[in-house]
Amino acid sequence: MMDTIMPDIPRFYTALAEWLACMIFILPLKKRMAKKTIPLMAGALVVQSVFLVVTGNLMIYFWIPCMVIAVILMIGFIYGCCDIGSTDAIYFGMIAFVVAEFLASIEWQVVCFIWKGQMPALWIRALLLIGIYGCIAFVLLKIMQTHLPKDGKMNISPKELFSAQLIAIAVFAVSNLSFLTSNTPFSGTYSFEIGNIRTLVDIGGIAILYAHLIQCGELRVKKELEAVQNVLQNQYVQYKQSRESIDLINYKYHDLKHQIAVLRSEEDPKKREEFLNRMEEEIRQYEAQNKTGNKVLDTVLTTKSLYCNKHGITFTCVADGTLLDFMDVMDICSIFGNALDNAIECEMKIPEKEKRLIHVTVSRQKSFLILRFENYYEEELQYKEGSLITTKKEKSSHGYGLKSIKYTVNKYEGAVSIDTKDHWFDLKILIPMKENKKEN
Repeated sequence: MMDTIMPDIPRFYTALAEWLACMIFILPLKKRMAKKTIPLMAGALVVQSVFLVVTGNLMIYFWIPCMVIAVILMIGFIYGCCDIGSTDAIYFGMIAFVVAEFLASIEWQVVCFIWKGQMPALWIRALLLIGIYGCIAFVLLKIMQTHLPKDGKMNISPKELFSAQLIAIAVFAVSNLSFLTSNTPFSGTYSFEIGNIRTLVDIGGIAILYAHLIQCGELRVKKELEAVQNVLQNQYVQYKQSRESIDLINYKYHDLKHQIAVLRSEEDPKKREEFLNRMEEEIRQYEAQNKTGNKVLDTVLTTKSLYCNKHGITFTCVADGTLLDFMDVMDICSIFGNALDNAIECEMKIPEKEKRLIHVTVSRQKSFLILRFENYYEEELQYKEGSLITTKKEKSSHGYGLKSIKYTVNKYEGAVSIDTKDHWFDLKILIPMKENKKEN
């Protein structure tokens, strides 16, 4: 059994480990201030190093408060560099703290194991430090890049954050228990034994926290997919309800035409004649609209156009519905339902009814199907990372209409583009035509 006394880890080594652990999370994420990121990184390393070195000789009573401050500095470093929320920054900071504990522990333990009694030359220690820190950080960085969402935002819930904090605190407490007292069943009595406990507990903590992070990411993707699927299903349900309503309206209008003929033959005063003429004209207008050649598209367009007429929105459409024959019913409902719902919602915010304008085009250009949804808007639109930011207060529960459209279009290997110019919102969808799928 080794009874050689292992020296304490140099405080600068710990500071460097904490800084590098933060970098594992900072590098894959979108930066908050790109031009100031490098100076902020350098400043964080200086601050972390100075703080740990200055507080290295304080009494043991101040050890825990100093570690808490060090963790706060790490969280602030991550939050200041990355375009993420405070909850995500705290979550990443807790994982980074355990990673830093492991980096510092395993590197120093290897050094003390190889060179017992006397430390090697400074350049050898520097190479070993760079090698061990660099290899472990590189592996953890690659794992992080694989499992982080594309936008880098985990949207960690309070419960997920609380469980991660409990894990990090438990790992830190168990790994450092022997430094406080050896009078417990879980403490070591020899310095190398204490180092082994700390290293093994820290690596176990990293495994648990990384598994926790992966699970949180998978739950986030699952919830988002379920939300998109709900939007798809809701549009399909609306289509079926609208189909039934329109069939009933068609039946009533058909009966009404016969009633008009009977009334015309029995009595023909001028006022009634004018009234009957207006009714007949409305019937002809209704019969002439939204006959695109695709029954699903006819139903969706008729439903939305009736709603627009009721709320003072001018709705125009030029569409060849036969071009959509290769598409699934639910996909047509999703694309047109969500696009028109978003446009109608935008128009309802405009006070002047004469400015409420929506135009839809369905056409073909060479071997591509082109869908265009244009509507007038007045309020200022905001973009972030190339995507529109919802203007609704509850941002986390909205924005799935456009996501659902993109999800559906991706099934057909298509593309979605958005253009805003001169107060006109232009949603353009390009889908390769696939004639061999018409049987669907």
